[in-house]
Amino acid sequence: MNEQELQDLQKMLEIAVSALEDVKAKDIAVLETQEKTPLFARMIIASGDSTRQVRALVNNVAVDLKAAGFEILSTEGQEGGEWALVDAGDLVVHVMLPAVRDYYDIDTLWGGEKPSFHPGAAKPWHAADSQS
Repeated sequence: MNEQELQDLQKMLEIAVSALEDVKAKDIAVLETQEKTPLFARMIIASGDSTRQVRALVNNVAVDLKAAGFEILSTEGQEGGEWALVDAGDLVVHVMLPAVRDYYDIDTLWGGEKPSFHPGAAKPWHAADSQS
């Protein structure tokens, strides 16, 4: 990446993280992915407390990035709201319910650390699977 692309990427990250914080996202993680895939340079993973909040978080990120002049290639998963994402080219933003995030563990898959979910939050997905 040249200097201008790095500056644009940094601006995208700042806008996306701010948009997530504005709607009270939890456990926001920013991962560098350019060494793992040529498809995108950074990934943001965040959690929302409800399907409504997940949809609102993704919408807020897409609206704020577009308003700043960045192209949104696609948004996915807003119908169900358990896992939704914004594809902005060099940046992909995933927003999930905590149980879905725990189950798929994409934080660890992409080289980050798995967040520790707070007591009192919804049960992790795997905990629900083990009940008889």
